[in-house]
Amino acid sequence: MRILIILVVLLSLSSLTIIKLKNSNGVFKRLPTYFPKMDIPEGNKITKSRVALGKKLFFDKRLSIDGTIACNTCHHPAMAFADNQAITPGVQGRLGTRNAPTLTNVGFNSTYLFDGFLETLEKQAIVPIEEHAEMAFNIVEITKRLKSVPEYQKLAQKAYKRDLDPYVITRALGTFQRTLVSYQSKYDLSLKNKEKLSESERKGKDLFFNTLHCTQCHNGFNFTDFSTKNNGLYPVYPDSGRMRVTKLETDRDLFKVPTLRNIGLTAPYMHDGSVKTLDEVIRHYESGGFPNKNKSPHLKPFVLSDEDRKNLISFLNALTDQKFIYRHTH
Repeated sequence: MRILIILVVLLSLSSLTIIKLKNSNGVFKRLPTYFPKMDIPEGNKITKSRVALGKKLFFDKRLSIDGTIACNTCHHPAMAFADNQAITPGVQGRLGTRNAPTLTNVGFNSTYLFDGFLETLEKQAIVPIEEHAEMAFNIVEITKRLKSVPEYQKLAQKAYKRDLDPYVITRALGTFQRTLVSYQSKYDLSLKNKEKLSESERKGKDLFFNTLHCTQCHNGFNFTDFSTKNNGLYPVYPDSGRMRVTKLETDRDLFKVPTLRNIGLTAPYMHDGSVKTLDEVIRHYESGGFPNKNKSPHLKPFVLSDEDRKNLISFLNALTDQKFIYRHTH
């Protein structure tokens, strides 16, 4: 029922359903050549004033019904905009069923949420606001609450030349999140010959790309193919995944393949935060996962030595971008 209500709200924001995307790197002129251009919604070009407004909203607890949580309650800058709890409590300590994913490079995503069905960050912003186990509020009521704040009115006029309203709030939040771009990990710098991977990291890289073929799912500039897949985490999933939205049996227990960037900072893992460490993640995939009718055919059992596991984890930790973390914590 809650998903249905949220979908109705999303569809009611008709201006969001007709956005045309265009390619633009905008302020990201320093991105490596292997990064694609970011899709920016028509009419929501990235500007300093829009980023400033979006950032203020992101850290404002008044977006929740009781004023106790903000976006950053679940998405901490020091944790690559993820959380270290399996399930982050919402208002009044309410618990949902899904782990808070990293927002690293979220602006490059083709779809949003673990279900992989929303097309823009502007639409995604509505979900945590309306979700009973998160902010449990209403964007119209948020507008009423914040409209009387002079600073918000000033920022809204500067950024969008209009008073604060749902249009401004969703677009400013989307703009800020598009600036959360991570591209200076040790791995990235090694590709430019600015840093050298250690022997352990090099061996782990070889395992990742050439031996284990992890790139069947975690490929490209962001180490994800952006699809939804079943990774054999359970024989029967308590959460039906993408099927919650599509109602298709072929989508039962399918969840979005996450980016591996900054993965060393985003434990616990999986859609429900049920796996505590990278070592446990690797051992899960070594097992081939539990039998499940929708399990990805890419998952096959394999054997690693303790040294192999150590090397693979070393490589995964080389995907941590400390400069990204520093930029957003100082």
